[in-house]
Amino acid sequence: MRTVAVLGATGSIGGQALEVAEAHRDRLRVTALSAGSRLDALEALVRRVAPEWTALERADDADAARRRLEDAARAAGVRQPRVLVGVGAGARLAAESGADIVVNGIVGAVGLEASLATLARGARLALANKESLVVGGPLVRAALARGGSLVPVDSEHSAAWLCLGGRPAAEVARLTLTASGGALRDHPDWRRATRDEVLAHPVWAMGQRITVDSALLFNKGLELIEARWLFDLDWPRLEAVVHREARVHAIAAFTDGTLIAQAARADMRLPIQLALSWPEHWPGLTPALDPRDLAGLSFEPIPAGRHPAFDLALAAGRAGGTAPCALNAADEVAVAAFLDGRATLGEVPQTIARVMDAHRPEPIESLAQLRAVDAWAREAARAAVARRA
Repeated sequence: MRTVAVLGATGSIGGQALEVAEAHRDRLRVTALSAGSRLDALEALVRRVAPEWTALERADDADAARRRLEDAARAAGVRQPRVLVGVGAGARLAAESGADIVVNGIVGAVGLEASLATLARGARLALANKESLVVGGPLVRAALARGGSLVPVDSEHSAAWLCLGGRPAAEVARLTLTASGGALRDHPDWRRATRDEVLAHPVWAMGQRITVDSALLFNKGLELIEARWLFDLDWPRLEAVVHREARVHAIAAFTDGTLIAQAARADMRLPIQLALSWPEHWPGLTPALDPRDLAGLSFEPIPAGRHPAFDLALAAGRAGGTAPCALNAADEVAVAAFLDGRATLGEVPQTIARVMDAHRPEPIESLAQLRAVDAWAREAARAAVARRA
């Protein structure tokens, strides 16, 4: 029996992680849940799951929220519930709950602290929070060197994990991640796409920010930065292609000329379960593809210049240091402005570019340094949005 903490339990990844855990009650027991600010949703999950530990990052009334969550846990049969409320509660839960595996489904750069806390106590990190590696890749690798383990939950990185099979980076000639192309892959003028058009992803059901980033292919740039740190590969050996059918999720080319590809249905429960079961492959909730489902697949290069947000992400990844931290913070602010109707989609990469033009990358030294860069980039992005309003 493996104990599991689910961070971001009220989100898309968190919900699917709980679905996987419930399908494998004989192997997995969820002992800790965290959420950002959705108190009602978290309370309902506590009554359903009965975790010993619960955490809520933001509450209008911290004491009242704590009482509600404690009462819900006792009603579910937990004798001595532990409830954390306030900024940093998710990271504290990751550090103190003692769960064997921590599923980090937190959205945004705030998830980095929880990832580091998980690794610091030697637990397995099932990582769905891409910002942990985008923003703090060197810190995560340093933490891994001291203990703990990391299994990626992103569909493309889980696929790459399987393709590479733990082989040394020196044997890898190229790693290719695939992109469906997002909701706007055939849009005549993506810069003027409406909110509804952007959020209508043709393949995946995801949160709003990642769906916007997918439409801009910005998300694929972030995934390449992740892959650089996950697999210790330099930039000339990383690439992305558009694969509309979303059947093949990663392809590894080795120095001997061998290609290994991973193919599966577009279902996030598969990589989530693998992160929980690794190194075993348990019976899953996702049926396998038939070989005939792979007929007629297409793979297309990403057109140069068509996706400026993707280009900005690659440039930040190659620059390294604090550049990806500033990049991610600027994107979070710019995408929020688009979703709120304060900016057009075309203005999202323009805002990011303004911030990156003003940023001077430095080598990453500490979590405190990254917090300062994140705060500066957010303020710079807000100012850029305000000037355009």
